[in-house]
Amino acid sequence: MFHSFAPSLLEELKDYLPKIAAEYSPIPGRVSGVMDLGKGTAIALESPELLGLRAEIADHFHGSLTEQDLYEPRPHITIQNKVTKEEARALQAALKPELEQRDFTFPALELHLYEGGPWTFVKRAAFRRSTRR
Repeated sequence: MFHSFAPSLLEELKDYLPKIAAEYSPIPGRVSGVMDLGKGTAIALESPELLGLRAEIADHFHGSLTEQDLYEPRPHITIQNKVTKEEARALQAALKPELEQRDFTFPALELHLYEGGPWTFVKRAAFRRSTRR
């Protein structure tokens, strides 16, 4: 949902995310298609509720967000990145007829650190509310 937070916010994030997640039921989402990332490909997702939660988190960290995180995101799952446009278009063409739109739920928020290679898992905060917020 966010590209990056300042390292100085790590401890606050570890405390805040479980608190906010506890206020939400698992959030509905929908796989909506293939997304062109220019030099990459993603699976496009739709979830107004997730965007609402993101806005709440952004408001909490107002003044600490990066320029990239000041704008409403386009939720997606990146499956290909940093390839040629031709490679990206080929994968998109292959995926479009195969990818089915479907509903799902987000069960939790997760916090990861990018340390130049694979992402390092930090914390998982499950959505715990039994009724819709």
